[in-house]
Amino acid sequence: MGKPKETPFFYGGQAVIEGVMMRGKDSYCVAVRNPQGEIESRMGVITTSGAAAALGKIPVVRGVVRMGSSMMTGMKVLKDSAEISGMETEENPSKFDMWLERKFGDNLVKYIMALSLVISLTISVLLFMALPTWLSGFLAPMLQGNLWALGIIEGIVRLCIFIVYLVLIAQMKDIKRVFMNHGAEHKVINCHEAGEELTVNNARLYSRLHRRCGTSFLLSVMIISMIFFLFVRTDVLWLRVASRILFVPFIAGISYEVIRWAGMSKSPIVRAVSFPGMMLQKITTAEPDDSQLETAIAALEGLMANEAANEIVEATDVADH
Repeated sequence: MGKPKETPFFYGGQAVIEGVMMRGKDSYCVAVRNPQGEIESRMGVITTSGAAAALGKIPVVRGVVRMGSSMMTGMKVLKDSAEISGMETEENPSKFDMWLERKFGDNLVKYIMALSLVISLTISVLLFMALPTWLSGFLAPMLQGNLWALGIIEGIVRLCIFIVYLVLIAQMKDIKRVFMNHGAEHKVINCHEAGEELTVNNARLYSRLHRRCGTSFLLSVMIISMIFFLFVRTDVLWLRVASRILFVPFIAGISYEVIRWAGMSKSPIVRAVSFPGMMLQKITTAEPDDSQLETAIAALEGLMANEAANEIVEATDVADH
C-alpha cells in the first residue's frame, strides 16, 4: 500500500500594529518596525494540549479549536507589536496601573489578555448574532408568521451590519495602517505559494487578496448562518436570540471547513464560492508600501528559518536515540 496522501500545510498570518505575524504549524514569528524604523522580530511557540490536538483532527470541531488557538495567539502578538512599536510606553503610570501591577505581578498581562478576549468575543456575538435577530424581530408581525422570510431578512440585516462595521473602522487612520499590513501579509504569502523568491519587487506584483483570509472566514460565517437558521425557526424572540448564540461554534466550524476547502482547490466552483469574500477583502486590505512588504517578508523568512532549525534539532535527537 502507498503512503497516505498528506494534506499540504499553508502558512497563515495576521496584520498587527506596524507589522505582520506569520504562523506555522507549531510556532509563529511577528516582525514589527520599532520607533527607529528598524525591523524587530520575535518568535513564539503555539502550545496545544493533548485534548486540543486530538480534537483538531475532527472535521468541524477542528475549526473551533483552530479559531480559539488563533485568537489566543493573536492577543499575544498584538501585545508584542505594541511593545516593539513603542505604543505601550507609558512614562507616568496611573495609581490604578501601579495597584494592578502590585496586585497581580507577572500574571497581570495574562489576566488582561484573557479579559480582553472575553470582552471581544461577547461584543462580537452580541453585535453580529444577537442584534440582527432582535432588530429583525420588529418585522415579525408584518410577515404574519412567515419564519422563512424572517430568517432571510435577519441574515441580510446581519450581513449589512458586518459590512457597515468594516467600512466604518476602515476610515480610522491607525486601522488603515493595519489594513495595509494585511495587504502586505497576503502579497508575501501569495508570492511564497507561487514559488517565487521572497523579495519586495516580487511580492509587489501579487494580489493583496487571498482565499484563506479571515475576512472571507467571517463572511462565510454570515452566509452559512443565514442558511442554517432558516431551518432553526421559532417565533419566540428570546429563543431565536439564544439559538443564534449557542450555534456560533458549530457555524464557525462549518465555515472553517469551507475556507479550508477553498484554500486547497482551484476549481471554478471554489472560485465562485470564494468571490464574495475576496471582494470584501478590498475593504480589509490596502496596497502596502515597500517598507511594509519588507516587514512581512522578514516575518515569513524568520518563521521558515526557525522551523528549519527545529527540524534539524528534531532529526538530530532522533539520530542520537
